[in-house]
Amino acid sequence: MTLYLQLVSTSLHAGSPRLALLHLRRSCEFNPRVSMSSYSPPPPPPRDQSMDTEAPNAPITRERRLNPDLQEQLPKPYLARALEAVDPSHPQGTKGRDPRGMSVLQQHAAFFDRNGDGVIYPWETFQGLRAIGCGLTVSFAFSILINLFLSYPTQPGWLPSPLLSIRIDNIHKGKHGSDSETYDTEGRFDPSKFDAVFSKYGRTHPNALTKDELSSMLQGNRNTYDFLGW
Repeated sequence: MTLYLQLVSTSLHAGSPRLALLHLRRSCEFNPRVSMSSYSPPPPPPRDQSMDTEAPNAPITRERRLNPDLQEQLPKPYLARALEAVDPSHPQGTKGRDPRGMSVLQQHAAFFDRNGDGVIYPWETFQGLRAIGCGLTVSFAFSILINLFLSYPTQPGWLPSPLLSIRIDNIHKGKHGSDSETYDTEGRFDPSKFDAVFSKYGRTHPNALTKDELSSMLQGNRNTYDFLGW
């Protein structure tokens, strides 16, 4: 659609001078070279699949979803932390708590070191389990099993401990398969793996697991033929 000016000469009556009038007219004619019928919008840019977390032919990836917004919720979630256990609600870990130079896995184990000497004995494991609310039977059984499996790998030498003690300084050697991988092989805390526990299995509450969801998580993390890890 175009606009143009037209100069029109006319006379009001005979003998009068001609007046030049400017008329602004609008042309409603379309340029035949630009027709609506021949116009087509540009094609959309190709979709970037490099950030997809679900594969159409792998239904398990749709069932166990990841959190695609973790990068915005927590700085560098891919970076394993040595001293602090962080999450989107606590991006700097537990404020005011002294890690005492221990790795996050060592701090976790130190909860069961009731006398603070760096060594965990079965009766201390029992006391720690009772402190977090486990019953007598469960606490007794787990205190034997935990120390039985973790004692020898954490010893400084080849000789086993007759009292089934666990050395906190070597607790990373007790890391086993079929786990959540929240801790890496050196005992650092991996925020992305920790978040995946809840994004994959937390259906009832976004930041907690029910008993059935916890069972699903344990089964989902099983490695083939890893009977000890199971």
